Amino acid sequence: MEIEVAFGITLRELRTKKKLSQEKLALECKLDRTFISLLERGLRKPTINTLVIISKQLDIKPSLFMEEVEQILEEN
Repeated sequence: MEIEVAFGITLRELRTKKKLSQEKLALECKLDRTFISLLERGLRKPTINTLVIISKQLDIKPSLFMEEVEQILEEN
């Protein structure tokens, strides 16, 4: 599994746990909704800046976000 796909799975899981739509998360992050969608589908590579911005809105440390990504990668 590619890192982008694992990142997208993690993003979708964390976003839905917070009961946020893609549109709401994008608005809070000052990003485009289609960009969030592309990230969730593993079609875009997130930058460190993007990781930090999204993590802040999801109320999780970027390091913990990446631990979730790593866990998914290890399982597959």
